[in-house]
Amino acid sequence: MATRLELALLSARGVGKGIRLLEYVGLVIVLAATLLAGGHEVWRMFSSGKVGISDLLLLFMYLEMVSMVETYWRMGKLPVRMPLYIAMVGIARHLMADSSYHDPWLMIAGAGAIVLLAVGVFIVRYGHLRFPYTQQSEEVTDRE
Repeated sequence: MATRLELALLSARGVGKGIRLLEYVGLVIVLAATLLAGGHEVWRMFSSGKVGISDLLLLFMYLEMVSMVETYWRMGKLPVRMPLYIAMVGIARHLMADSSYHDPWLMIAGAGAIVLLAVGVFIVRYGHLRFPYTQQSEEVTDRE
């Protein structure tokens, strides 16, 4: 006969598996939407016969999203730096593509935002190198 603690542990494992399943379904949805949006952008470029730097940066952002999904799927965790990289590329794309950013102060603000994100990447990277994780949790290693 199972004790209450054993039943609680079995229930927690079931909830953990359900959450993992939801994570995987969400990752598949994000991946499918990213591939669909990237395919639509490539189709638009071929249809118009024009490819600009903002189009290439957008494709780069889609590739970063695919890489982020792959990393999360494989490792079970998401490096904080990846969304920061995507944000930096997104701001750069808007600075280059959007005509409303031709105001010098808006350009400086966008460049400052990119610099702040780059400093954030540096701080996160330094923290990982200076203070590495000593152990991994069971939930992350149990993903196989």
